[in-house]
Amino acid sequence: MKNLYKTTVTTQGGRNGHTRSEDGILDMELKKPKGLGGPGGNYSNPEQLFAAGYSACYGSALEHVAEKHKIDLGDYSVTATVKLGVTDKENLQLTVILDSYIPGVDVETGEKLVNEAHEVCPYSRATRDNIDVTLNLLLDEE
Repeated sequence: MKNLYKTTVTTQGGRNGHTRSEDGILDMELKKPKGLGGPGGNYSNPEQLFAAGYSACYGSALEHVAEKHKIDLGDYSVTATVKLGVTDKENLQLTVILDSYIPGVDVETGEKLVNEAHEVCPYSRATRDNIDVTLNLLLDEE
């Protein structure tokens, strides 16, 4: 693989710790959310960071496939909902819902873009067959 970009982030203390990127741009305290027995408050957690990364990466994949097909995405957005749950075997497991809002395209075009983006997105490729990812297309209501 030809390397295009590399970054390093170090976290001390896990979910109740501190995470910092090598360049210091990402530098924050982490705490368990209330739903996992933590204090909540103005802290992030691994699921939020994963959702931010996935929604941004998938959005870039949408841009890539739209450009390939010469389609204007308009003022699009991608919302990633990440859920942490437990399986029947008591293993922790993630699921993701990707809501792609693409105004001004028809259903057929939107579905084509959403599905193609899921094929090329590095996050989608990394998680394929490992976690359930649901793709939703949201359009302008007429």
